[in-house]
Amino acid sequence: MKDSQPSTEGVTNVAELDRWIEREGIRFFKIGIFDVDGVLRGKYVDLQKLRSAVDKGFGFCDVVLGWDLHDELFDRVAVSGWHTGYRDAPVRLDLNSLRRIPLEEDTLLLIGSFSGDYADVCPRTILSRTIERAAGMGFGVDAAFEYEFFLFDETPHSIRAKGYRDLQPVTPGMFGYSVIRDSVHAEFNHDLLELMEAFDCAIEGLHAETGPGVLEAAIRYSRGLAAADKAAIFKTFTKVFAQRAELMATFMSKWSNDYPGQSGHLHISLADLSTGQNAFHAENTPHSMSETMQQFVAGQVRYLPELLSMVCSTINSYRRLVPGMWAPTSSNWGVENRTTAIRVIPAGPNGQRSEYRIAPADANPYLAEAAALASGLRGIEEGLELPDPILGSAYDAEQSMSSPLPTSLAEASAALRGSSMARECFGDAFVDHFAATREWEDREFRKAVSNWDLERYFEII
Repeated sequence: MKDSQPSTEGVTNVAELDRWIEREGIRFFKIGIFDVDGVLRGKYVDLQKLRSAVDKGFGFCDVVLGWDLHDELFDRVAVSGWHTGYRDAPVRLDLNSLRRIPLEEDTLLLIGSFSGDYADVCPRTILSRTIERAAGMGFGVDAAFEYEFFLFDETPHSIRAKGYRDLQPVTPGMFGYSVIRDSVHAEFNHDLLELMEAFDCAIEGLHAETGPGVLEAAIRYSRGLAAADKAAIFKTFTKVFAQRAELMATFMSKWSNDYPGQSGHLHISLADLSTGQNAFHAENTPHSMSETMQQFVAGQVRYLPELLSMVCSTINSYRRLVPGMWAPTSSNWGVENRTTAIRVIPAGPNGQRSEYRIAPADANPYLAEAAALASGLRGIEEGLELPDPILGSAYDAEQSMSSPLPTSLAEASAALRGSSMARECFGDAFVDHFAATREWEDREFRKAVSNWDLERYFEII
């Protein structure tokens, strides 16, 4: 696991892939795509199938765009369903995603994107198109995700046997930035750092967060699509790594009423493609913010309520958005203010950026980055004026009501469905499909009888 990821530079076609496979001694081949919820769906193929898939693409049953997290079929989507016969949807593999899987001996991974008629609803393609739009405006996109996740001394079987209750975190108590916890569990931390380095998903910071068994990992920034690829791979294989160690990692937004939720903050900046310089930084301006950055952040603030379901895409996401729990409740911004939805970080000519603090750990990284980027670009296109920043706590009543966010997935889905900005940026097909999948999630939730219902009403009402 200490070996670094072998270079894939120059691997742009089947012949070069063959040479790379032979040089690296690859014997097993795994290909996959990330679905609408950001879950990796894939399979092993033989070398002949891999060559064909790289050269000509391949078919993947369109059901992966037509079912939810538990393989239940959506009932009101157009791109997949009994009416399509669940035919094969075309997929193109991206050789830029090529890497070895450190946890699996002599095994490669290639990530694909839906193409043809299905491209319009593919999260990875939605982000790719948004990045291309930025390039057309003269900008490169630099981005990095950071994730909080809880670790439990449990297995997939034990959590089910316990009904997801009374789970045992790997560490007790509230002990943020604890060197004691980090040192006691140094072997796990070291192995995770080495694993992600070998995966080309290097972690630039890892520490204990506040809560029992919670860690925070900051992934090193990358250009464009690679940032979301690395985030999606990090989440997938951190869970794999934990389960192989007989532990469980969760990235759900909020697993307990007693502790803050889990964030998936996104740091983002634009680079001027003509000069290579950070387009967000300007000397001798308030907070070193260029006009480009002011308009970008203004766009993020303006359009966040319309795009919230792309970022907070589960029922549980909205459990996190409560006052005093280190998560925003309104669409606003501030300078180095961790109570706002957008945090401006004046970090000099190379590090000036915005932090999309609204994002939870359970967000699909492709859609979170697409929403954060598209709204910012729209702000530049429209020349939006930046509203006043939040000073102090954004949870103060007067400030929190100035630009409230949707408070449920149903409300946020309706806002997306009615957003002309979302339809212009992402297309009608995506908006209609994604909104329908979130409406399904809401209906499934409303059908369920919870423990809260039973405890509240069973005896007394």
